[in-house]
Amino acid sequence: MQPRIILSQEHYRIMQTRFCHQLIEKHDDFKSSVIIGLQPRGVNLACSIRKELEQLLGHEVKYGELDSTFFRDDFRQKPLLPQSTSIDFLLDDLRVILVDDVFFTGRSVRAALDALQQHGRPAEVELLVLIDRRLARHVPIQPDYTGITVDAIFSEKVKVVWNDTILSHVELVNKDQ
Repeated sequence: MQPRIILSQEHYRIMQTRFCHQLIEKHDDFKSSVIIGLQPRGVNLACSIRKELEQLLGHEVKYGELDSTFFRDDFRQKPLLPQSTSIDFLLDDLRVILVDDVFFTGRSVRAALDALQQHGRPAEVELLVLIDRRLARHVPIQPDYTGITVDAIFSEKVKVVWNDTILSHVELVNKDQ
């Protein structure tokens, strides 16, 4: 199977603006909300959304990066490279928006929810994902904000390609490629 582009840079820009307006509609001025990018691949998306939100709102939006490697249920089964966690504030009573690129089985998000507890007790946690692979859930978690939904089979992989911090495209490829 040849790689198939499922999201172009132009469509992503529209999607990002939609995400920002949906977030502002729900979180108003973001005074009691925070964006947390999930390491490693959710960070670029979270930074991109945060930048546009700050332009729309005219002020800084609280932001952090979370690594959930040591909270994963497959931590000892395969080699995983820990990333850094950078959350320099308590999450107590804040509304948290977790951001990741591809939502597949839900296990990474489950681990992130456990890791979040190390930083306080949020008032609410929402999930924003660029791509939802909805047919492969292992845990009962669903995203609150979804860019696009892809019904890919297990032999296919969703590959998100970034040029520095700008999304180039998203493609569907055979796992062997």
